[in-house]
Amino acid sequence: MGHGTEATGWLAAWAAALEASGFSFMLRDSTWIYPLANLGHIVGLSLLVGPIVALDLRLLGIGRAVSVAALSRTLTPIAITGLVLQVLSGLLLFTADAAALVGNPVFQIKSALLVLGLANAIAFRRIWRHALDGWDDSPPALGRAQAALSIIFWFGVAISGRLIAYF
Repeated sequence: MGHGTEATGWLAAWAAALEASGFSFMLRDSTWIYPLANLGHIVGLSLLVGPIVALDLRLLGIGRAVSVAALSRTLTPIAITGLVLQVLSGLLLFTADAAALVGNPVFQIKSALLVLGLANAIAFRRIWRHALDGWDDSPPALGRAQAALSIIFWFGVAISGRLIAYF
C-alpha cells in the first residue's frame, strides 16, 4: 500500500470515528445547534469575504477616494471576526458529517482554496503592511496580483462551500 492510500485510509477512519462520536450525534440530533452553526457559517462568510473583496478591489485601484491604509484598518478586524466565526462554525459542521466530507472532492477543493487564501493574506500582510500608506501613490504590481488572487481564492472558497452538498 502506498503512502497516499495509508494517509487516505487513516483520514477516512479518523473522520468516521469523529462522526460516530457522541458530540457529533448531539450536533446532528439538536434542534438548534446544527442550524445555528449553519447560520453562523453564512454570517461568517459574509463578514470574511465582503471586507476582503472590498479591500482587494481598493488595492486594485477601485474606490480611490478612500485610502488603502484607512480601509484596511477598518475592514481587517471585520474580516478576522468573520474568519473566526467561519472556523468555529465550520468545525461544528464538519464534525456532524466528517466521513462524507473528508472524501468529497469539492470539500477538498474548498479546503485547498482556504489554505491558499489564508497563506496569501498572511504573505500580503508580511510583505506590504509597512507600504500601505504609500499604496495610493504607487501600488506595487506584486501586491495588486496578490489582491486579484485573493478575490479568486475567497470566491472559490464561497462557491465550493455552497457546492459541497451537490457532489
